[in-house]
Amino acid sequence: MEKRLIFAVVLSSLVLMFWSGIFSPAKRIAVKEVAPQNLTASTPLPPPAIDAPLVAELEQASTLKYENKNCEITFIENYAAIKEITFKNFQNHKMPLGYGFLFGGKDLNFKKDFINENQARFVQSDSIKKISKDFIFSKTNNTISLEINVQSESATPLVLNLPLVLGIQDFTANNAQTRYQDMVVAVAAKEKPLYLSPRKNQEFSGIRFLGLRDRYFCAIISPDLGNYTAVVKTLTPQISEVSLLPAEIKLLPNQSWKGNFAIYLGPQDLRIINSLRPEWSAMVNFGFFDFIAQLLLQLLAFLNGVFHNLGVAIILLSVVVYLVLYPLTLKQMRSMKEMQLLQPKIEELRKIYKDNAQKLNKEIMELYKKHKVNPFGGCLPLILQMPIFFALYQALSRSIALKGATFLWIRDLSEPDRLFLLPMSIPVLGNEINILPIVMAIGMFIQQKTSMVATSGTSAEQQKMMLIIMPVMFGFIFYHMPSGLVLYWLINSVLTLINQIRVSHAK
Repeated sequence: MEKRLIFAVVLSSLVLMFWSGIFSPAKRIAVKEVAPQNLTASTPLPPPAIDAPLVAELEQASTLKYENKNCEITFIENYAAIKEITFKNFQNHKMPLGYGFLFGGKDLNFKKDFINENQARFVQSDSIKKISKDFIFSKTNNTISLEINVQSESATPLVLNLPLVLGIQDFTANNAQTRYQDMVVAVAAKEKPLYLSPRKNQEFSGIRFLGLRDRYFCAIISPDLGNYTAVVKTLTPQISEVSLLPAEIKLLPNQSWKGNFAIYLGPQDLRIINSLRPEWSAMVNFGFFDFIAQLLLQLLAFLNGVFHNLGVAIILLSVVVYLVLYPLTLKQMRSMKEMQLLQPKIEELRKIYKDNAQKLNKEIMELYKKHKVNPFGGCLPLILQMPIFFALYQALSRSIALKGATFLWIRDLSEPDRLFLLPMSIPVLGNEINILPIVMAIGMFIQQKTSMVATSGTSAEQQKMMLIIMPVMFGFIFYHMPSGLVLYWLINSVLTLINQIRVSHAK
């Protein structure tokens, strides 16, 4: 295999590992750095609603349950906050919010007024104010209307600064979502949506909606009226709080304030979200290659609509993408073959000019020129395919459509295929035997084997080394990835192998 192509493939693999965050907690989604609005060095961020030590204590807090046909919501009673949501239609996936929609901080003590199939009301009352929170549930979708009323009970004017927490983002190792690094805060500012890292303190004013997400699901809140500021505040290096901060609430005796908010708690499904509130669709974003990823997902949805099986749809998607990229792939393979045919002559030049590197490079370039071979011809098509590579990775690894979808022995295309489990754990691989990445690695080995040419010396050793290293490395990279994604690349590898054999035997 030609050295530059090997280097390009290895580099692509390393980029994939870095991008996906498999071996480190790096962000996977590209974000735009934006200077905070209306914030100066002398204007500190408001304090968080909950102190960091209290986050762990919330696990033991008294809870209440609300349940409908779509989900189960766990409330923390004394905070009138949502601890987590369980989505029944998606294998009971749990999305933790920590203390979502807490209003006013930890010092307020709410009591349940009532909970029924339509509404949950919590009330807090003290000597100076009374606060009621009403969660009004939709019967047809994943939306909630939140109504907050603050009534002054004081004989003197009140000035209140009461944040409304959307939720927390947890980056600790025990959070399964950390592996995919899908946790992003979305802020719809005045001009366009911004996608922020929740790992640093930030503040934006005049927002239309605020959202946070995990791998498949999201929480979105939109204030109906008023000027609200979105605040991201780090509690610890591993936990951040995301909240809305309204303007100061100024109340005269017996005066009241009312806040109305539209909430979405559900899957990151563009069709569902767009049907509810089009501006919320900005929550579904796949990073730098979002446009390509969205097109591929639309094509996947179309194929699934025709064949009614996502496994078949993924196979056909792989075939379609391969055919679209076929001219580039064919050019890459022909360039590789041309380089391979020149390897014996290059080996002869290495023997002749083994003590003169400058002369050797000059002679090799003359050889390329004489045979009209571009030494970078095998790399350029590969580089041009990288945007689709990353867009597909983002789309298939985060597509809610794959969650719970079955195909052959695969119980869930969003998870590794897990043909069977071992009674003990193997280092790196764990206790699951995943067939698809193993078959894919074998296919890569055969593909490289068919493309090898007879060489000697250093080039021969390099070929033998890469013949083993590349399939093993890709096998490890894909071993714990979603089986839908691995299925895609397996079909792509099979098509590439077939075409490689055809090109290798062509005269």
